[in-house]
Amino acid sequence: MSLLPAIAAMALIVVASNIGVQFLIADGWLTWGAFSYPLAFLVTDLTNRLQGPAAARKVVLAGFATGLLCSLVGTQIVGEFGPLVTLRIALASATAFLAAQFIDLGVFSRLRDRPWFVAPLASSLIGSMVDTALFFSIAFAGFLAFPASWGDVAWAQEGTAFGPLWVALALADWTVKLAVALVALVPFRVVTMTFRRRVV
Repeated sequence: MSLLPAIAAMALIVVASNIGVQFLIADGWLTWGAFSYPLAFLVTDLTNRLQGPAAARKVVLAGFATGLLCSLVGTQIVGEFGPLVTLRIALASATAFLAAQFIDLGVFSRLRDRPWFVAPLASSLIGSMVDTALFFSIAFAGFLAFPASWGDVAWAQEGTAFGPLWVALALADWTVKLAVALVALVPFRVVTMTFRRRVV
């Protein structure tokens, strides 16, 4: 079975998310990228279920390479407040994607023999939590010291009812990821059952 559809799907999700993150919604608490990016876990899990962890690892690496290319392009595009992608955000995005996807892959592989919904749900929830924690901490936390030239994050330290603004944004982002992980169980089940019928 060819990996090209999975690689193409992962690349499309990464590109769409990098574009979507530029557009704020919900009074600035979320971006459109928050809704598209969690589908990367679905692609990883489907590949893992249908073709095994080695194939899923290749798909993840293809998504990582696509993300690096998007970040490189983003650093060259100057918007109203500077480059669309700062070095700090590029580092956060790359680190979070690779760590979260490989954790998702590992958790799924450990749980693959449980009832059908356990592996994709648990791996997506844990992967999403790691992704959110790493990305928002590296990209915006004031307690991490990065050169000022890597991106100004003073705005993200503004206080809210949930703590610093970056923490509140992370919680909003994670909530979306949890919802998408639940909804993604439907296409996961449909695709895996369809493939199983074709094999049989």
